Amino acid sequence: MDGTVQTARTAVQPCESLLLQSLCHPGHLAFDRTNQWWDVVVPTFTTIQWVQNFRMSEETLLYLCDRLRPAMERNDTSFQLCVPLKKRVAIALWKLATGCEFRSIGHQFGVSVTTVYRCVQDFCTAAQDLLVPELTNLTNEGRYREMASYFENRWSLPNCVGAIYGLHIPIRAPQQCSTDFLNSKGWHYIFLQGVVDGRGQFWNVFAELPGSLHDDQVLRLSNLWELPSQGNLFPDHTRVIGDVTVGYYIVGDPVYPLKDWLLKPYSVNEQLTSKKQMFNEKAHQVRIMVDHAFGRLKGRWQCLSKKNECDISHAKSMALTCCALHNLCESRGETFDPSWE
Repeated sequence: MDGTVQTARTAVQPCESLLLQSLCHPGHLAFDRTNQWWDVVVPTFTTIQWVQNFRMSEETLLYLCDRLRPAMERNDTSFQLCVPLKKRVAIALWKLATGCEFRSIGHQFGVSVTTVYRCVQDFCTAAQDLLVPELTNLTNEGRYREMASYFENRWSLPNCVGAIYGLHIPIRAPQQCSTDFLNSKGWHYIFLQGVVDGRGQFWNVFAELPGSLHDDQVLRLSNLWELPSQGNLFPDHTRVIGDVTVGYYIVGDPVYPLKDWLLKPYSVNEQLTSKKQMFNEKAHQVRIMVDHAFGRLKGRWQCLSKKNECDISHAKSMALTCCALHNLCESRGETFDPSWE
């Protein structure tokens, strides 16, 4: 009899253990996580598999680890082992590349949902501090000359140094002022404004405003609008083109205001001279280029095309981080798979 009771008690103990764990972690039962995919499968990846899964080669990922190490690396404690830096960066890249839910990423890498969230948050914070400033810190006049030379050689647009465009990024409905983020289709968005050079790399990014605003409204409220009045947008470099003296400028869609530093196509409703028609054609070609750049941005980092489950501030940080990663991949010649678009 005693043996029967003892056997029954032994069988019940695992259930009691699970029950206690579930009480300590409300809402789910604790489970053993496996690192097999990361520890066994990923080390066998070819370069192609690295790019397909993380949107960059292992070499570029390791370079990224070195750049972000001061802000992201963690030390083991007497209570637990920390997630290694390479794995933390890989988790963040997986989130940005796929837009998957935190829970599914946790299952993939064998970590908790909280760990995934912290890895992504820490990665984007570190990128904002260490990578994003490079996009908006064009103090080298030689860089402007190089950009202007590229535009002139490819599109015959003297002194042009960039093209401006905007992108709506879907987000979950904010708890406060949610109607401000609604667009005409009833979706909640934030607005990403970017200026790219002739090679499709970003040199100015802004993601602070709701998607309900029009493109020209976002421009007038952005940091880019303030710089010309302060004399800090472009270095003084003028050229005489025909009978007009122009400095450096960027090209935008007809929705943008016409400024001495921002040119746009002539209205098709007016009688255009051959020179005006030629400028419109060149502006159209530049528009195709900037469309292509934003397409590669969204294709490589698909979190920008899916509804972001994070709060507003984190969603904005992710958008800016993706722009920095876009530049990193493009400048290092990372492969882009057209199927991502």
